[in-house]
Amino acid sequence: MTDRPATAPHPRDLALLRRVRDRIDREYARPLDVEALARGVNMSAGHLSRRFRQAYGESPYSYLMTRRIERAMALLRRGDLSVTEVCFTVGCSSLGTFSTRFAELVGVPPSVYRRRAERSTAGMPSCVAKQVTRPVRNREAPITGP
Repeated sequence: MTDRPATAPHPRDLALLRRVRDRIDREYARPLDVEALARGVNMSAGHLSRRFRQAYGESPYSYLMTRRIERAMALLRRGDLSVTEVCFTVGCSSLGTFSTRFAELVGVPPSVYRRRAERSTAGMPSCVAKQVTRPVRNREAPITGP
């Protein structure tokens, strides 16, 4: 193994990576996987994952899940959908995976977040609520008790 520093992504790669990130932002609720994202920019899944992580500090899958969790948080704050309905609305196909990832990013399970959010953002404009309730990436959420 060599200790050479990682090279910066080529400008052409950066343009492709922005296209991937923009696609994730637009199509987060659709079935997306790294292979499909890579095909869309004519890269291998491994190359896309390496370059995306190098450019943005996280994998494409992690970025996708963060977008889904952010949208789920907004839907849970609204309060008119069940946790299961929110899970499927944001594009997750497994309630267990959704709940686990939600708790990793937000610090509490979706059901607890929903109960707390009703009180914590009352009377707050939605644009402000979105900023103050934004999930923390890369498992940095503080662990809270039940």
